[in-house]
Amino acid sequence: MTNNDKVKELSNLEFDTFIKDELVLIDFSADWCMPCLMMDPVVDELSDKFKGKIKFGKVDVGENQETSKKFDVLSIPTFILFKNGEIVDQFKGAIPIEEFEDRLKKYI
Repeated sequence: MTNNDKVKELSNLEFDTFIKDELVLIDFSADWCMPCLMMDPVVDELSDKFKGKIKFGKVDVGENQETSKKFDVLSIPTFILFKNGEIVDQFKGAIPIEEFEDRLKKYI
């Protein structure tokens, strides 16, 4: 889905370990979803801005249905922010980068 190394693509098997420590933002999306594709550059840019403060990951909902169901992801894109494995914030849809950044800053 992403064509760079900024945002790690996660499978069901890697997910729990990835979110276990630190502040982690997970982008639940799919490569056929136009709003998801529109948010990819936003997520990439934010992963640069918050490097060392927030870890970024991506879950393809079609390939990783188990994880998507576990967190009741019913619409995409869905973004879930975890702190030490616990959900601290969740938001859906394509949102402006400024709003996205402001939401993340509250947790740093």
